[in-house]
Amino acid sequence: MRLSQMLFVTLRDDPADAEIPSHKLLLRAGYIRRIGSGIYAYLPLMWRVLQKVSQIVREEMNATGAQECLLPQLQPADLWKESGRWDTYTKAEGIMFSLIDRREQQLGLGPTHEEVITAIARDMIRSYRQLPLNLYQIQTKFRDEIRPRFGLMRGREFIMKDAYSFHTDEASLKETYQDMYQAYSNILRRSGLAFRAVEADSGAIGGSGSTEFMILAEAGEDEVLYTEDGKYAANVEKAVSLPIDAETSRFTTYEKRDTPGTETIEKVCQLLNCSPTQLVKNVLYQTVYDNGITVLVLVSIRGDQEVNEVKLQNELTKLASEYGAKTIISLNVLNIEAQQAWTTKSLPLGYIAPDIADEYITANKQIHSKFLRLVDRTAVDLKNFVTGANEAGYHVVGANWGEQFKLPERVVDIRKSRPGDRATHNPEQILQSARGVEAGHIFQLGTKYSQAMGATYTNEQGEEKPLVMGCFGVGVSRLAQAAVEQSYDKDGIIWPVAIAPYHAIVTIPNIKDAQQIEIAQKLYTELNQTGIETLLDDRDERAGVKFKDADLIGIPYRIVTGRAIANGKVEVVERATRKSQEIAIDEVTTTLKQWITQAIE
Repeated sequence: MRLSQMLFVTLRDDPADAEIPSHKLLLRAGYIRRIGSGIYAYLPLMWRVLQKVSQIVREEMNATGAQECLLPQLQPADLWKESGRWDTYTKAEGIMFSLIDRREQQLGLGPTHEEVITAIARDMIRSYRQLPLNLYQIQTKFRDEIRPRFGLMRGREFIMKDAYSFHTDEASLKETYQDMYQAYSNILRRSGLAFRAVEADSGAIGGSGSTEFMILAEAGEDEVLYTEDGKYAANVEKAVSLPIDAETSRFTTYEKRDTPGTETIEKVCQLLNCSPTQLVKNVLYQTVYDNGITVLVLVSIRGDQEVNEVKLQNELTKLASEYGAKTIISLNVLNIEAQQAWTTKSLPLGYIAPDIADEYITANKQIHSKFLRLVDRTAVDLKNFVTGANEAGYHVVGANWGEQFKLPERVVDIRKSRPGDRATHNPEQILQSARGVEAGHIFQLGTKYSQAMGATYTNEQGEEKPLVMGCFGVGVSRLAQAAVEQSYDKDGIIWPVAIAPYHAIVTIPNIKDAQQIEIAQKLYTELNQTGIETLLDDRDERAGVKFKDADLIGIPYRIVTGRAIANGKVEVVERATRKSQEIAIDEVTTTLKQWITQAIE
């Protein structure tokens, strides 16, 4: 392609609404164009990148025996109501675009396709002889993000590969799960990216085990915790670890202390001259289930620890059936405004003890009349600890479980792991932190959707059994931008060779020099004929402008038909290393072919 004929416009300055380097560079280099909030057009250069990523994905998926299909973007609400996720996606998480058609039917634009594919399987899979089966698509998805950010990283419309597998049992699912783990590793490796596979939370998708594939980048929204021995890596939402040991309490007897103005852990520890590891803090949450029931949750945790709200939400979701519900609509730390709706008197926030009385909760059929009390494991073994006194301005010291306070029946792990914690598999290994961009996520769904939607098969004994399912997603457009986030410099993008829009760009410094034009056109034709995808910068622009644009758009190799042609050579510059060398004109094609082959192997 000749740049003079291409839709090609670059910007010298960073766009005002772009926040991270990859977003700025894709806009400046003319890869994408903002159409609306979280909505982007993929321009010709970007579309070539996306096609290359998609092709790598297809090849790796096809190699596992998966079959490609295309599922509808527009989905009936009834399917989502069957699975119980309509309210979760339209109300709780609020990420689904929903609409009413002219027949007064509710529809949604698909953020994911578990319901659709399960309905197809319900209608078409009858026997164990048809299993296992893995279907995938590369499709546009939609999410109504509250605050779309970072260009293609968190857009409201994006391209994704999602696959769904069906099995007779968990053993078969695990085999496909491992196949997908390897396929995803291959996809990222072939795309030229540094990545880490980590344990992850399944979120609204559900299921048991799940793994995220993180492209390592400083601007990544996700924090990954890992150990140097390579035996553990997890998203911070999922990570488990051993906290530092608690200090021995300096209090030996139980008493109530006057502690005015100490609503925070830091203030009370400073006043009482104690460590936060000796303190039990009690945090009140308000959770609303999908049947309208509000449950007040009191979480007791060691004072130096934070509550991991993803873990907490998972624990509360497990308890949904006890309140006649299926899932959670919202979960929030209680504030003064919220408590007015259900308390009989003002709560001493900041001074609450583990035994705050249930009588604080008003009689209301939509509000569970007892606190749900949870205690994190970090608080269970504390002796002579400090905690609130259920009275503003007062704490108690020297308290113990089983003496002054009853230990809550539900002991849970809901603390947030952090760098510096010890690893559970080897306490000598210390958790370290890295930032990453989630590019892929694989799930062992089990029978969550098949049971809810009645998708069954007949086994060898003639019994009807629910299908066992897996789900496997790769963000195609997200991966492409993450590649930029991982590799760029002050002058622009540095594409990995495998997914670069073009392998090479031939630059003519002086468009008025007939010899430069002749050699450039010769190389341009020859390179493309041998499969080296090449641009020709034949614009009537200054050489400096052309060189800056070539750096900005990040084409791996730049061939310059400048002064060296007098010696039968051209200058070849490698974008990633800036290494420059003069190569004989007749050897350019052979040399580049060799370099490109080595780069993508």
